[in-house]
Amino acid sequence: MMNTTESKEFRSRRQVWVGVVAALFVCDFVWCGYLPSQKRLKSLRESRAQQQRTIQMADAQGPELPKLRARLRDTQKTVEQYETCVPAESSLGTFLQQIAGTMTKHHLVDQVVVPGKEWESDSFNGIPIHMTCTGALTNIFQFFTDLHALGRLVRVEKVVLKNDSAFTGQVNMDVNAVIFYQSSKQRKSGISTDSRSAGVTGHGA
Repeated sequence: MMNTTESKEFRSRRQVWVGVVAALFVCDFVWCGYLPSQKRLKSLRESRAQQQRTIQMADAQGPELPKLRARLRDTQKTVEQYETCVPAESSLGTFLQQIAGTMTKHHLVDQVVVPGKEWESDSFNGIPIHMTCTGALTNIFQFFTDLHALGRLVRVEKVVLKNDSAFTGQVNMDVNAVIFYQSSKQRKSGISTDSRSAGVTGHGA
């Protein structure tokens, strides 16, 4: 009778230990295998979704590439023309001669072209220019067209046009403008860039 009871207890304990070991295996599988694999799977799915969104954005923006290339070319042209539009020196005398010649070309009389006090900044320097003249309205518009075609940056800040008191068709023009040239800081920066470029070229040669 005693042996039978002990045998049953032994089997019961063995079943308990088997259950415990099985539970440990299940926990190990869940915590060390299943859950990490689910996290990796979720991460892979998110990565794949992000890649799909990136591809879709690239496909949607594909037609914009020609426009971006055109804008890049325009920007490069603007940079190349910078030294012409904003010269290294003021070249004030040359500009005044060009203005006087343009006014004469379009039969504008009573010419007055007076430079003001120039101002300086880190980016560029400016010289105010005050211009007055008299002529037909058509000729004044032609003057502004030629002024724009000079190839130098000129900012027109104020224009006043008045008919003459006798109403002969002549118009008095009064203009405030500003011309620009590079600051000393810009010129030094340009020299340094040119020197570095020359050094690289010479080293390669």
